[in-house]
Amino acid sequence: MVVIKTSVLSEPVIEKLGALQEADILIGIPSFNNVDTIGHVVRAVQAGIAKYFPDRKSVLINSDGGSQDGTREIVKQTLIQDFQPLLISQSKDFVSKIVIPYHGIPGKGSAFRTVFEIAKTLGVKACAVVDSDLRSITPEWIDLLIRPVIEREFDFVSPYYLRHKYDGTITNSIVYPLTRSLYGRHIRQPIGGDFGFSGRLAEFYLTKDVWETDVARFGIDIWMTTTAVANDFKVCQAFLGAKIHAAKDPSSDLSAMLNQVTSTVFMLMEEYTGKWKNIMMTEPVPLFGFQFSVGLEPIHVNVDRMVNMFQLGLKELGDIWKEIISPDNFSELVATAEREPFSLSDELWTLLIYDVAVAWHRKVMNREHVLKTLAPLYLGKVASLVMDMANNTAADVEKRLESLCIAYEKNKPYLIERWE
Repeated sequence: MVVIKTSVLSEPVIEKLGALQEADILIGIPSFNNVDTIGHVVRAVQAGIAKYFPDRKSVLINSDGGSQDGTREIVKQTLIQDFQPLLISQSKDFVSKIVIPYHGIPGKGSAFRTVFEIAKTLGVKACAVVDSDLRSITPEWIDLLIRPVIEREFDFVSPYYLRHKYDGTITNSIVYPLTRSLYGRHIRQPIGGDFGFSGRLAEFYLTKDVWETDVARFGIDIWMTTTAVANDFKVCQAFLGAKIHAAKDPSSDLSAMLNQVTSTVFMLMEEYTGKWKNIMMTEPVPLFGFQFSVGLEPIHVNVDRMVNMFQLGLKELGDIWKEIISPDNFSELVATAEREPFSLSDELWTLLIYDVAVAWHRKVMNREHVLKTLAPLYLGKVASLVMDMANNTAADVEKRLESLCIAYEKNKPYLIERWE
């Protein structure tokens, strides 16, 4: 019997892990009131393990945030009764399941911490985490997230999926191009939510004291990606097809997520300044999986509302923005607000993001206040991108975002100069 010492895991869970002794593969599913979707996710995980890793000892961990809608009961009850349609002859249960409430700050990061602890305890070789609200997950996702770790010795597998051009706006306008510019790797979905990683990387994550910060809320995805890249772990991407989940109109209130993600990005910039300030070239990372086109569900976007919120922000926050944004950039921002038709250029947008990052770094005012001023700017840029891409195909959208990435990279010396 293994001896387990941890403050995160409860005694009943410790007993279950002691009975398991060890495992090869761990799949984690964080959840909170996902009764409508989590059954499908659990079935996809079970089928993926059964089809692609039948000879591996595997465990499924549902790390739950206190669901009151029957989510945990669905996880416990969900089993694949008939494997024949999957062309799998065996009928045994391939996956041990543990349903556990996580402890700490409410959020996905706290759920992942529990997954990391269990991975370390069981000495797993490969892990994956997948969102509980996915409607497009297939058994192949498990293969694509796990196999690069087991067979190619990658430590981190980032998802690469096709999303509607108006979905993932925080990723497209800020996180992807900024992270790419900083650390030099083209990881397209750094806050994608579904990742594969090695057991040794899970243990490394646990050495970081971040569990009382925004990482424990919405910041965990970008933290995992950046920590892996900045510490020279071997990284790749896996093409997963479409990501269909509970998408939101970017004009709706995403301010909490925006604040927590950007605060994590800025925190990581401070931690890894010595790394990113010396990187002036970027490069692709390996991409595994068969790429194909998919139909995507449309997303409604209220452009007028976003432009109005941007203009209202300039009116109400103008004096505060003058403390954060350089004089030249602020003058251009004022001119942008008056321009018809509305358009916020990539050049100005990247300089504004760098100004906000520097203001946060220098603590020109309360850091929370700095972050809250970003939302109207973000809505202005998203509105501009939406209008730019209104008639674009998926390939055109990627070309458009490539131009935005290049603007971030071109203006990186501006960031370095002001940061220091």
